[in-house]
Amino acid sequence: MGGCCQNFCKEFKAFALRGSVIDLAIGIIIGTAFVNVVQSLVDDVITPPLGLVLGGVDFVNLTIKMKNFVYKTQPPVVIRYGKFIQTIISLLIVALALFFVIKAINKVHKLATRKKAGKEGEELVQLEMDDQVKVLCEIRDLLAKQPIATAR
Repeated sequence: MGGCCQNFCKEFKAFALRGSVIDLAIGIIIGTAFVNVVQSLVDDVITPPLGLVLGGVDFVNLTIKMKNFVYKTQPPVVIRYGKFIQTIISLLIVALALFFVIKAINKVHKLATRKKAGKEGEELVQLEMDDQVKVLCEIRDLLAKQPIATAR
């Protein structure tokens, strides 16, 4: 039983300490922090002036109260569509930010690919030139070894 547990612990440690898992965890933590910042931006910066423009409406308080027909002694059911609107705005901002991040990553990837292809092309040309130079040097050496023919 102890050997099985030790093997499991070793395998789990190897899995958990693998680079991709750590990168994923860091991405999740940064993503969560980013979502919190965007949520604050929407709740505290964007929707208050938008509500002011719309006649002093507080988005958090935009609700529909439905009378509870089943249990008449219970409070009414409240649909908070204002918070839903704020959440949609947050989603749009996060999607827009991700779009720009992915666009930038793709641009950097294309540049890196072009530079790599350019370097490989230069190396290929250099190798071809080196091969040509080698052949020419061999021809020169062979011609130098041949006896000089005299004119008749």
